Amino acid sequence: MMQCRGLSTPLQVAFGNGQFTGVCDATPDKGGAGQGFRPHELLEAALGSCLVMVMTKFAASHGIPLAGVAVTVTLDRSDPETAAYACAITLEGDLTDDDRRRILRAARSCPVRRTLGCKAVVTDALA
Repeated sequence: MMQCRGLSTPLQVAFGNGQFTGVCDATPDKGGAGQGFRPHELLEAALGSCLVMVMTKFAASHGIPLAGVAVTVTLDRSDPETAAYACAITLEGDLTDDDRRRILRAARSCPVRRTLGCKAVVTDALA
């Protein structure tokens, strides 16, 4: 569970899970101070982070010499009916083509990727 609370700076929001915290903000052209992650950047970070974790764990559990992995996620919202996430994946290490193929196949099991691909239902209620 994440808790979010508006801060005194307009459009700035503190969020946390009880153990870790962060700040979300809008860009100055949208009325914010630009002093935190934008909300959609947090979606990109969730997807990229999960992909890195899944691929790292898969490689380790299968003895694949993955030295490092990086993911750049870009969200394209130009079509209002589609959220298109482009993931550029860099795999480092002495990997065979088969190793790379297996790691990329494992990435498809990323829980955040699966969640983003589901029908979203959002409910709200006054607390």
